[in-house]
Amino acid sequence: MVWQQLYDPFNNIWLSSAVAAIPVVVMLVGLGFMHMKAHIAAGLGLGSALLIAIFVFGMPASMAGNATLYGAMFGLLPIGWIVLNIIFLHQLTTENGSFKVLQQSLTGITDDRRLQLLLIAFSFGAFFEGAAGFGTPVAVTGAILIGLGFSPLAASGLALIANTAPVAYGALGTPVIALAAVTGLDLGELSGMIGRQLPFFSLLVPFWLIWAFAGFRGMIQIWPAIFVAGITFAVPQYLVSNFHGPWLVDVVAAIVSMISLILFLKVWKPKQVWTSTALKGRKDDSASQVPAAEPVDAAVRPSGRAVFAAWLPWIILTVFVFIWGIPDVKKWLDGISIVKIPFSGLHNLIEKMPPVVAEPHKEAAIYSLNWLSATGSGIFIAAILSGLLMKFNLGKLFAIYWRTIKLVRLSLLTIVIMLGLGYLTRYSGLDATLGLAFANTGSLYPLFGTLLGWLGVALTGSDTAANVLFGGLQKVTAQQLGLNPILMAAANSSGGVMGKMIDAQSIVVASTATRWFGHEGDILRYVFFHSIALAVLVGFLVTLQAYVFPFTALVH
Repeated sequence: MVWQQLYDPFNNIWLSSAVAAIPVVVMLVGLGFMHMKAHIAAGLGLGSALLIAIFVFGMPASMAGNATLYGAMFGLLPIGWIVLNIIFLHQLTTENGSFKVLQQSLTGITDDRRLQLLLIAFSFGAFFEGAAGFGTPVAVTGAILIGLGFSPLAASGLALIANTAPVAYGALGTPVIALAAVTGLDLGELSGMIGRQLPFFSLLVPFWLIWAFAGFRGMIQIWPAIFVAGITFAVPQYLVSNFHGPWLVDVVAAIVSMISLILFLKVWKPKQVWTSTALKGRKDDSASQVPAAEPVDAAVRPSGRAVFAAWLPWIILTVFVFIWGIPDVKKWLDGISIVKIPFSGLHNLIEKMPPVVAEPHKEAAIYSLNWLSATGSGIFIAAILSGLLMKFNLGKLFAIYWRTIKLVRLSLLTIVIMLGLGYLTRYSGLDATLGLAFANTGSLYPLFGTLLGWLGVALTGSDTAANVLFGGLQKVTAQQLGLNPILMAAANSSGGVMGKMIDAQSIVVASTATRWFGHEGDILRYVFFHSIALAVLVGFLVTLQAYVFPFTALVH
């Protein structure tokens, strides 16, 4: 029996939306204000979502359970699998001392903490977003920053802020490809439109990042380096997205940005070296809440051979992540082994209804157990290969892996619960109800439609999922209001990138990577302002494109 989603059970969209928002509010209040452990707050959010989906929105209980289980499995693979293996690699490099050498090599490029942050969190992180996505950049850069001596709050929060502008083209353009698929709009036109929105923020975000870390004066002192990192990312991002396509946007832009910044730092130095690793102007005692890292002696310069050995695991990781992200490689690996598991009590038994979609649409629910092609599997192989090159025997590798599992077990549980909540809100239609409230904002829709993308990523943890969720609604609403549907579909993705820093999944990844377990609420409170402020700025840009400078929204 097919169940059709109900979006307005109270015949009042604002009241229905308020009730649909309860699970998200419960989770965020629990995390941000009541200082609950993340898995407990997520569990309460999931419990309230089940009650509302079943007893208010009329979702059959069996379907609600299946939707939750579907999301939980997605939380384990691919998300949890990535986190587990990134932390495993970090544990290996810490165990044999090569991570300390890597830290020393980075201080060799620059011992200014602001510039290290710019290079690692923004430029280096953007490469991992482009190649893999799904939490990989935050896991990698958070681990490196905490190893360099940044406080846990700084390492977590700043890694999240930096991982914004590249998100729309993450995982080799997956969010844009998904957006084109669900809307039926031209892929090249969507890629180009997003590429005429995000480059402004690719230039702004590095300045914002350093301002958040070192304050305005600290930012101004190194503005030339920030400008170089931002402009050399923004220009390739615009060019590749508009004249090639969405696939290699982040990879090309990140490589150009990294190389340009490193070369620039060979000829330019700040007048004053910034040595503090804590957040300026903010009480930050988080460093006392984790085991103290052994300080790096900036005077020690390791040999070239030692530096290469220290970077080799991360080079191997980069190569494997990039290879695993290539569609033809994924297809080949899936040809070797993939298990597709249809959820018989859910698959094609739920219909999305107008006005969320143009016509009734059945929702698929097939879980792909792609254990070979999953990004986390590439990371796992990279970690094992690196461990063997670091002279660990198989017994030692197994012992460290088991220790890593114990270290991240609660984080994995949290991710599983949160993905269960995300998928339940999607299949029950709770998130679509929230979307319809945004769609009722009339002439203000360019702003609120952009914020709808932000909300979608905050709820689902994925720009891809948010595009699948709200892409059709953006197109239909834009057509009804006489707006450019390509503009508003693109705004969903561009606005969504700013929601990435507050989605619960990313916050758990950040707290795990920095080993600041149980402090997800502290991270959420820190990044929330940055997230909503940047999302509103994206909304203002889209509004200008819609009403003031419509020529910027013309299709190339």
